[in-house]
Formats: sequence, C-alpha cells, structure tokens
Amino acid sequence: METAYVLVNCDLGSEEDIINDLKHIDSVKEVHGTFGAYDIIAKIENPERDKLREIIIWNIRKLEHVRSTLTLMGIQGQN
Repeated sequence: METAYVLVNCDLGSEEDIINDLKHIDSVKEVHGTFGAYDIIAKIENPERDKLREIIIWNIRKLEHVRSTLTLMGIQGQN
C-alpha cells in the first residue's frame, strides 16, 4: 500500500469545510486540523503510486480555498 501525508494551507476560516471535503475522498484515511505552519494534515493510501499522485493533484489541490500543499510520500518497507 502506498501512503502519503498531505499538509494543507487554506484560506482563513475554511478549515472545517476542507476537512469535510477531504473526508469524502475515497483514499483519504485520516484528516486532522493542526496548529503551526499548516492548517490540515491528511493521510492518503492507495495501492498504486500513480493513483495516489492523481488524487493529490486533481482532488485535493483543486479543492476550493486550498492555498498550497506539501506532500510527504511514505517509503515502502519503512513503516
């Protein structure tokens, strides 16, 4: 299983809406609001690395009020 953690910066006040949107994306397994440089962290899992990348680019980064993201890809065998 491929895993990625996506850190999300969003427009002020839109955190709850984005969290709800993220929860409706199939491969999103966990979503948490955070304090600090980023507003939200999401754990994404999919058997295919290319599909994982597509979900991040076309489903997460395109959400309304998402300003920027930082993606951390998991390393197979180091879990």
